[in-house]
Amino acid sequence: MVRGGLVILATVKIFVTLWGFMSCEYTKERNLLKLSTLACLGFAAMGIGLGIWAGSMVIVFDGAYSLVSLALSLMALAATMYIRKPVKKSGKTEQPVSARKAAVIESLVVLTKGLVVGIVCLVSFASAMQAMFDGGREVNAGFALVFGVINVVGCLATYMAVRKQSGKRPSAILKAESSQWLMDTVISAAVLVGFLVAAGLMMSGLEEYAVYADPMMVILASVYFATVPMKMMSESSKKLMAIHQESMSEKGEGILA
Repeated sequence: MVRGGLVILATVKIFVTLWGFMSCEYTKERNLLKLSTLACLGFAAMGIGLGIWAGSMVIVFDGAYSLVSLALSLMALAATMYIRKPVKKSGKTEQPVSARKAAVIESLVVLTKGLVVGIVCLVSFASAMQAMFDGGREVNAGFALVFGVINVVGCLATYMAVRKQSGKRPSAILKAESSQWLMDTVISAAVLVGFLVAAGLMMSGLEEYAVYADPMMVILASVYFATVPMKMMSESSKKLMAIHQESMSEKGEGILA
């Protein structure tokens, strides 16, 4: 299982090295989203598989979040390929859709991402609160620490790759993808800190309190990061409204003319 995590990290490093030689923005954006999709698939398989094997619901939940991220990354990849893939017409290379239609599609993708990530925040918070009321969560600290370290390093590496290779003026889709990975990194780090606190409490002879460490860290991370999906939805909604108003204004001018 650990080897699987190392393979993911090695794949990230190889992709980042190869992209340093790429200049085509469409190719770069498409490959970044492919990397994100592969990373989501790897973390989802590792999290769900290891969680079921170890009987850890928090690890299963982490893998389930990666599965949700996989679906979002596939949606972003499909949208990017549809919007930006150049097509040849009459011997000339053109964009397949208009700039306005591309902006609408990008905004809808970001809005959907924000909505789903917001739901994940709420589910994480509710799940952790339920665990607190149920008497906490027992954690296999040794096993959980290994998983936690691999997960945090892998998520952070993917986030840094997407952010760095996106450039100074990334598209709305890549900005949303970067925010999604940042959130995944923070939540994974919070879970890892919970494992560390639980291990420390057990070593100190305070096992009865160790079960509360993990859900408490998930609660704090969910509350802290709730602003990210709200910002994504707010910005994309404003952009959609602006596009709609611009379209209506042009129609009005056409009628008056």
